[in-house]
Amino acid sequence: MNTGIDSLSVHPELGGLGEKFDHALAQLEQARPFAKANLQSHVIELAGRVLGRDGGIEFLNERAPRLDSAGAFAGTDWDHPESLLPSLVQLTLQAGDQRATVLECLSELRLLAIATRQAHHPGVSPDGARHFLTQVLALNLDRLFATANEADRVRLGALDGAVSRLFQFVLDHVGFDDILANLIDEIWRILSQRPIQIGHVKAMITQIAVTLSDVAGSLGEARLGADRLISALFGPTQTCRDDPGVEQYRSRLDSTDLPGLEQEANGLARAMLDTGLVSDYHAVFVRWLLDNSYPELLADALGLSNTGRDALRCYTDLVHRLVNEAIHPLTAQALYGLANLLERGILYSPPIAPALWRQIAMTPAPNSSAAISAVYGTGLPPRVFLLAGTISVLGQPLGIGQGNNPTCQSARAISMWSYSDPAYLLHLLYQAARYDKVLMHFEGAPIWSDELPTALAKSAILDTDPVSAVLVPHLDKIYAEMGRMVADRGEDPHRWINPEFHGWWVGSKFMIAVDVATGNLTSYDEFLRQFYTSYHPFYNGNQPIIHPQPAGLAVTDSNAEFVGWHAITLIRAALDQEGVMRVYFYNPNNDSGQNWGNGVQVSTQGHGERFGEASLPFPQMVSRLYIFHDEPGESTGTVSVPIEELDLVRHMAIESWAGARVPAS
Repeated sequence: MNTGIDSLSVHPELGGLGEKFDHALAQLEQARPFAKANLQSHVIELAGRVLGRDGGIEFLNERAPRLDSAGAFAGTDWDHPESLLPSLVQLTLQAGDQRATVLECLSELRLLAIATRQAHHPGVSPDGARHFLTQVLALNLDRLFATANEADRVRLGALDGAVSRLFQFVLDHVGFDDILANLIDEIWRILSQRPIQIGHVKAMITQIAVTLSDVAGSLGEARLGADRLISALFGPTQTCRDDPGVEQYRSRLDSTDLPGLEQEANGLARAMLDTGLVSDYHAVFVRWLLDNSYPELLADALGLSNTGRDALRCYTDLVHRLVNEAIHPLTAQALYGLANLLERGILYSPPIAPALWRQIAMTPAPNSSAAISAVYGTGLPPRVFLLAGTISVLGQPLGIGQGNNPTCQSARAISMWSYSDPAYLLHLLYQAARYDKVLMHFEGAPIWSDELPTALAKSAILDTDPVSAVLVPHLDKIYAEMGRMVADRGEDPHRWINPEFHGWWVGSKFMIAVDVATGNLTSYDEFLRQFYTSYHPFYNGNQPIIHPQPAGLAVTDSNAEFVGWHAITLIRAALDQEGVMRVYFYNPNNDSGQNWGNGVQVSTQGHGERFGEASLPFPQMVSRLYIFHDEPGESTGTVSVPIEELDLVRHMAIESWAGARVPAS
């Protein structure tokens, strides 16, 4: 393909700016490697100016293949398009960095050129580029329909309009049907994990609803999928199908007979359990039931099984009080947590009900109240948001996420406590919320969080559940202090921290795949064999995991390159429906469905996962493992682990994160 200047269209509206850009681009193409950096910056600066002009996007689109081959992306985060993530585009634009915004725009044009076969790039197929662009557009619908907020406009300044025009330009080449279908699939994929924090999902569904109201014509199956999500939020039953507003909805309930109320209760429950979404009307309905002497319909409205109904009957006063205090349209999602809390049966544990009564009566300390209000606003008192969050955390221990914070250890701890020791979690939460400090012990020594400096979480926790917003800053500081206390022991600190930080059930035997001093693999074959004989049912005498165990992953990206160390929880190992032995685990990252490269694609549904679990076939999981705990003693299994399987795992590790960690022979 001829990519010379003479073959390009004339853009007189750019005037001399277009000529300057072409001259700078030609210089970048011809420059030697050591001289490219300065020329690259000049090209990017001129590209930013061109983007803001009429015809600028078309001008740069024609030059997208040359920009890539000339080295405009060299040395930047956009240098390897095969590793880019659609979900990060919005974060880049929100950051307000002008240079990064220009590079992001140029990268989208490069991918559009690949998608339309005007250019090629190793590792990115036309279909792959098109899929990436549809995801980007789906996650930035506000840009396509002029609903971007004022904060984004301020951050991007003069580039704000250019970014919106760029997305519209890409849309013209990709098509709206593909975007909508992709977005619907993405929402269902996220909902299948049943996260507690789904504000962004609700925002996407709301944007879809607004968008579809302005789109003429049929969109086929994509429209049906969208309608299902929209109805779950805005019209889950016949009584509120037209989204009448809460006041009109209450009036309709006042004139509904008992069979109609029963139908309403069952319809709301079906929508909630089917999608994991809770409509504001659902919160209004359960409050109306208690206010109007229909408590017998509460179990139906929550979709409870016999287990949950028994718990509701035994703790009727407490559950009714929780509904009255914590369930409002602004906290409607906590209804799903309440249903799961009852189904778990944890109210039968003697400390739980008294601890919840105590929290109902608690007024959070000023710092805790401020932390909650910073995230959730002032529409309800902080104590209400915190109580609703507590219900969700107790009902969905695997739905807790760390948000955009480097606090996977703390998020994992909250999840483990909710799963295995909810009374302890409520104890710590009460300390943090009521007194703005937490006491834990390390090897007998007390550690008070209020006496410690800030740790990994440098700023407020703004994108997590209310429990995490209050508790994580304290846990973060305590975890860091434990690390300082063992820093001189010459071994990985998790050997001592994990049992002290998480709980007595953490195995006292500690296995690590790397030498702390060098980072190289050490005794790796024994590490693999030990994990198999400890956790694989075929080789451990079919012993299940009793208490979920902390473990550490060497996380890799989609190119199988090492990204960093990450904390997870091993939940169980079992055969899936196809007879494949899988490891099911909890990942505190907000989205467990990740591509770790070389065919290692983490699954969150379709392979026997329960809500909130991620899974991988056993060898793939072990290939990314670098730390685990075990009980001391010999395995109860009588079958040896095949050498071929251990060799397979070793090969997968060396082909990914461990490749540079093999000691020189």
